[in-house]
Amino acid sequence: MSRRGLLLGGLAVAAAATGVAGTSNAWGAEPDVIDCDAWGARPNSDVVPVWNQRPVKILVHHTATPNVTDLSRGAGERLARGIQNFHMDQRGWLDSGQHFTISRGGYVLEGRHRSLEVLRIGERQVEGAHCTGQNVVAVGIENEGTYTAADPPAVLWNRLRDLCAYICQQYGIDPTEIFGHRDFKDTACPGDVLYGRLPQLRTEVAGVLGQHVSRRIAAKESWPLLRVADRGPAVLAAQHLLREVGMTGVAADGTFDRRTADAVRRFQTVHRTEEVNGMIGGESWPLLVRPVRPGADGEAGRAVRALLASGAPARPAESLVGAEDWRRLLSAPTSLAG
Repeated sequence: MSRRGLLLGGLAVAAAATGVAGTSNAWGAEPDVIDCDAWGARPNSDVVPVWNQRPVKILVHHTATPNVTDLSRGAGERLARGIQNFHMDQRGWLDSGQHFTISRGGYVLEGRHRSLEVLRIGERQVEGAHCTGQNVVAVGIENEGTYTAADPPAVLWNRLRDLCAYICQQYGIDPTEIFGHRDFKDTACPGDVLYGRLPQLRTEVAGVLGQHVSRRIAAKESWPLLRVADRGPAVLAAQHLLREVGMTGVAADGTFDRRTADAVRRFQTVHRTEEVNGMIGGESWPLLVRPVRPGADGEAGRAVRALLASGAPARPAESLVGAEDWRRLLSAPTSLAG
């Protein structure tokens, strides 16, 4: 279980459902949100920073806690209190790290103090603590549960869509600017299943706002998450890139084995990434890739050719492959891990 999965401990005991949240809000209307006072939040330990700028994206997370069957409001409020206690007492933060939390029963709760107040104004941003590097430009939403292999409950999904639509409306955020935590960090969050449904979420949010987003644009190009047991061209490219930076003990065979994971951990340690976990995600990829010509000698050139050979969109041999090109090549369906 990830470190986020440790935050609630005994609060995840399931009980019978005693109620669920209300119906969907259309056209970007403000959804029902239980504010910090209403769920019994502790006072923040320091002044909550508020920036005089609008956020430009939304980050979706999951709590990596058990998928409980207690869908009551009380369960949602206990969740919020448990998260806040963990963040303040264990992490030493001034308050909950995320701006909003959605329970499995579909209750939307304010996370960090002032998040709802500032969102209603639509001009400024409460600084969060949900993703280093994104905390002053992105609204963070935690979704209760673990969505590695399970779908979120429909009521949670609907509230997530409603909340994202309201945030997009208030801040003028394009629905295509909804991301997962793993897009920026080496983490499985928000789980493979929920992450895989982000194109659907972008499309549905756009629909609520009366906009149209094509399937291609909604899918977006993203850094793939690579882990032990993954195979394929993206893994092979990563292994060549690791060898390029001196991890010569890695075999370039397209299988993400323990040796590859150990090399990734060494790389992460050297670069002081937030997580040293052997996974390659949205933080390690930008550090690994480098400008290179497709026909160049060396491991980086071999990485490009491995992706092109798999059917990724081709580039002229003399053109320079930069970070955005790498992401496009790696996000091609034939390049993804599997």
